[in-house]
Amino acid sequence: MIQFEVGWPPKELNPNSRKHWSAKSRAARRYRKECFAYAHNALTRSDVSRHGGLVLALVFCPPDRRKRDDDNLVAAFKSGRDGIADALGIDDSQFVTQFEIGPAAVGGSVRVTISSKGAE
Repeated sequence: MIQFEVGWPPKELNPNSRKHWSAKSRAARRYRKECFAYAHNALTRSDVSRHGGLVLALVFCPPDRRKRDDDNLVAAFKSGRDGIADALGIDDSQFVTQFEIGPAAVGGSVRVTISSKGAE
């Protein structure tokens, strides 16, 4: 099992954002690299099997107590998911994703847990 925490997805990645495509692209690239780095660091301390399916469990801890659409949270995290898959050296289609909205946290964060499909 791998556990780590990454920062809240940038506002430019929210599907409802009306930012220019280049601003969104820059934000996606930065966030993908950030998530890659956290996952890569956590991998050095884990023994998760990369063969077969993996469960990607996400707990979104928003930066404030406003209500958020869960489908927008998952969409905003797409580049983060890609960065995690890059660190694992797999295609992100191997993930079975579970998510929930947790308590508000200062600055916001996403708690990530990756486990082998059989170890749920």
